[in-house]
Amino acid sequence: MTALTTPREPYAVMLETQAPWAARDGLRITRVRPVVTAPEGIPLVVVRVDTSDDGLYGLGCATFTQRFHAVAAAVEHHVAPMLVGRHPADIEDITRMIHLSSYWRGGPVLNNALSGVDMALWDIAGKRAGMPVYELLGGQVRAAAPLYIHAGQATVEETLDQAGQLMREGYRNIRLQVGQPGIGTYGAPGRRGGYPESPHPDGWDVGHYLRTTPELFARARQELGGEVGLLHDVHSRLTPKEAILLARSLEEHRLFFLEDVVAPEHYDRLPEVRAASPVPIAVGELLVSVQDAARLVLNQSVDLLRCHISAIGGLTPARKLAALCELTGVRTAWHSPGDVSPVGVAANLALDLTTPAFGIQEAHVYPDAVCEVFPGTPNPVNGHLHPSGAPGWGVDLDERLAAKYPPVTHLHERWAAGVRRPDGGLEAP
Repeated sequence: MTALTTPREPYAVMLETQAPWAARDGLRITRVRPVVTAPEGIPLVVVRVDTSDDGLYGLGCATFTQRFHAVAAAVEHHVAPMLVGRHPADIEDITRMIHLSSYWRGGPVLNNALSGVDMALWDIAGKRAGMPVYELLGGQVRAAAPLYIHAGQATVEETLDQAGQLMREGYRNIRLQVGQPGIGTYGAPGRRGGYPESPHPDGWDVGHYLRTTPELFARARQELGGEVGLLHDVHSRLTPKEAILLARSLEEHRLFFLEDVVAPEHYDRLPEVRAASPVPIAVGELLVSVQDAARLVLNQSVDLLRCHISAIGGLTPARKLAALCELTGVRTAWHSPGDVSPVGVAANLALDLTTPAFGIQEAHVYPDAVCEVFPGTPNPVNGHLHPSGAPGWGVDLDERLAAKYPPVTHLHERWAAGVRRPDGGLEAP
């Protein structure tokens, strides 16, 4: 029996993957490689696709923060060898080929590897045309994308103070989270020893959460006023019945949306939750299949679809979902915290600018270190993201600077392993 070994160079064994049609010119893909960097402490994965035209390359977001090693390996050892020699204009065929080639397809690792290539090919297409990607998608239907941003502190008073400051900076939509007893709180600092008589004193208690969250929003409406859009992320921690109870308790506070009310294992119950909820339901960041995302739209499970677009395969599938949302009255709210690279934000923005289905865009303010590694990083201005007129995504990557910020493994896992209820049972992180 001959042992299978991984070649030292990803192109040691080349594959014949030429399209069964003639390309109209001699441009070809010459190299595909992942770059992993963490200038904000959050591991980001970007795929660079080089071409035979000197200086013409594309960048794509492949960020699966929690499993970045796996994504980088999938790109380098499995995806890249299939692409050398292909014409970069064949985006639909290339992305479909990558999707089908593993036989067992889908999932966040393979989809992020696919997304990195897909977005990079769109970047190349824009640069070849001398146009931003959003013009390739049909052009703008709005001037800029309104944003929501996060306010989350240890106490209600601190959270509302932060929200007030964000409103003064121009934001008109704010997601509110507040600290809870225990260290498993999502989106705001927790407090150790919250349940000293319990088996796990640092636990997160669903009863306390359901009691205090309406109090947060009652105070918010009183102090922030009736014009600001208020949002909240449950982070998948409730049963379907608990989700309905929370939604009804928040009705009078008129939330813009309530996010991820149940875990993806229970998405079959979302239609009944949405039907019983008086506030809009936003779901999607944990989806790792474009077909599953389409089903949420088609079976009336969501009011706003908010996929992490690299987790479903990139711009190509996401633009199809945006079209589906437009036809069915669902709106988009793409996932975009710090674990989306600036390249991924540019892709989100291209979708936001070009679809009537747009609802709202999640905001993240990138610090100087990220902006230096990624020249052209889109950052909020007066509560909006504005388009760049540069060809492609308008975002570049300084690999010399990127190498100064190596990623650290297991940051998320260390936290997730400690998210438990007071009785010691694991909770969705």
